[in-house]
Amino acid sequence: MKKSSRFRHLAVGFCLAACGILQAGAQSNPDNSAANAYSGSVQTLSPTAEVMPLSLDEAIRLGIQNNLALTLARQNQKQAEAQKLQTLNLFLPEVSLQGQLAFHQLNLAAQGFRPGLLPEFAGLLPAGGSINFPFVVKVTTQQGQINLDQTLFNWAGFDLYRALRSNTRAAYYDAESSRGLVVLNVGNSYLQALADQAQLDYARSLLRTDDQLLYQAVEKHRAGVVPNVDELRARVQDQQQQQVVIADEARLQKDIISLSRQIGVPPGQRVKLTETAPYADIAAVSLDEARAQAYANRQDYQSLKQKMEVARLEHSAAVHERLPTLKFGGNYGVTGVSGGIYHGTFAAMGTLEIPLFQEAKFRGDRDVAEAQLDSLRAQFADLRLKIEQQLRDSLLDLKTDAEMVRVARSNVELSTVALEQATERFRAGIDDNLPVTQAQSTLARAQAQYVSDVYRFNQTKLGFARSLGIIDTQYKTYLQGGHPPAIKNDRAAESASAARP
Repeated sequence: MKKSSRFRHLAVGFCLAACGILQAGAQSNPDNSAANAYSGSVQTLSPTAEVMPLSLDEAIRLGIQNNLALTLARQNQKQAEAQKLQTLNLFLPEVSLQGQLAFHQLNLAAQGFRPGLLPEFAGLLPAGGSINFPFVVKVTTQQGQINLDQTLFNWAGFDLYRALRSNTRAAYYDAESSRGLVVLNVGNSYLQALADQAQLDYARSLLRTDDQLLYQAVEKHRAGVVPNVDELRARVQDQQQQQVVIADEARLQKDIISLSRQIGVPPGQRVKLTETAPYADIAAVSLDEARAQAYANRQDYQSLKQKMEVARLEHSAAVHERLPTLKFGGNYGVTGVSGGIYHGTFAAMGTLEIPLFQEAKFRGDRDVAEAQLDSLRAQFADLRLKIEQQLRDSLLDLKTDAEMVRVARSNVELSTVALEQATERFRAGIDDNLPVTQAQSTLARAQAQYVSDVYRFNQTKLGFARSLGIIDTQYKTYLQGGHPPAIKNDRAAESASAARP
């Protein structure tokens, strides 16, 4: 296949690959890995009989190691690197070594040597010699040859190579963006399981209180101190709380199974979460500071910049298709008949290919490249506005959720005091157990709201770190509060190093 044809085929393959790069987009707690690869994983662990302790750091490490979406993104990055190398090889000299041993049987008569031509060669023979010339001959030839082909100038091909270098950087940022989404999804799933555990602990605590109140109501009813309705009310409350505990246990197990699915832990493996639901205020961050960090560190932002560069270079390649292509080719070797004299042979040639009568194709390629570049520019402008919106929303949510947690925690404390006072009044015989039941319901709602608000606040902090593009390195700092240090954009240097030929 000629190199110009190989350039065209590679360009088509590159366009398909560039359009197929894994995009960074996923929702927390997706339903299935067929619709969303972030919910799937490549299982590398074997189930054990022991209970597996699982911390947040370990869960995120396993997610980065085994999550299906990140695995696919890494393969996409590897493919982009391979395409860059394929294009680079087209500019390097192509050297081949050829050896040949051939056996020939030739019919000279079929080539035009007829008997009538023999007298014409009589003068070449010694005096008195006779001509005995066979018209069917057998010849064994041997040949050795080295060939060289080199593309000296192909501007469009060079633009394509530069585009593929930018594409490798875009693939790198896409993989890093997938890594951040894995951390976000795994972190949210782990926090959800912690919220379920906290809610289950609250429900069990209330159930123990209900068991004691039921026992006291039964004993008082037997002693004739309280009517039967108090015992019935306490029994109904106790059974309702049992249902709450059963439902909370099932919800916790299902969320742990979902978490295990994302990080590659076998479904049958028993898991125990070692963390507690974190709560800590986060230091205030100005919008300007957040915007600067997002522009420097967000992987989707950097990836789109690289894709714009890819489109620009593709447009340049479409414009430079009109330019001639200069090539050099040659060979050197020896050829001869076996047992005879071998002679050296060589060839050297230069080729200048000038495309003619392809103006419609050239204009079409240019217009397609311009449309692609304009589309990416519009996406880039929209992404800047989207980042601004996400940062403003996150800062507002952080402030709101922090206040919600404080109010919810105060409600739990007040509801706990109210339940204690109602319980003491019932035990002292001052009142029946109806206020106790009402106080328990109030406390249960307050506890559920507090758990929900803490989970949402932690989720908002992870989302804010994701909006800044530093969730994979600073997730724990944000959950534990404080002010994370400014993050430099080292990923660009890493990708540039990786993109070198």
